[in-house]
Amino acid sequence: MSDTQVKGAKVGVVETDVRDKSRKVVIHYKAPHPKYGKFVSKRTVLHVHDESNESHIGDVVEIVQCSPISKTKSWKISKIIEKRSV
Repeated sequence: MSDTQVKGAKVGVVETDVRDKSRKVVIHYKAPHPKYGKFVSKRTVLHVHDESNESHIGDVVEIVQCSPISKTKSWKISKIIEKRSV
């Protein structure tokens, strides 16, 4: 873990940026299949709060957990790691 990363932070890619101050972030990972042991691609989709609307589709962002902002949002963007190249 690098020094700049916050404990408990996750890194994901912004999937949608349609809503105001809200983003849908996807975290891809691989996990072993319970019976066969083969690694299977999985993903977690989280609703994230973006106060300044500065992230857009394709950006790699770091998110941290916070107190619930709405029914589905309990994460917020701490920083944008990589902007999508246009």
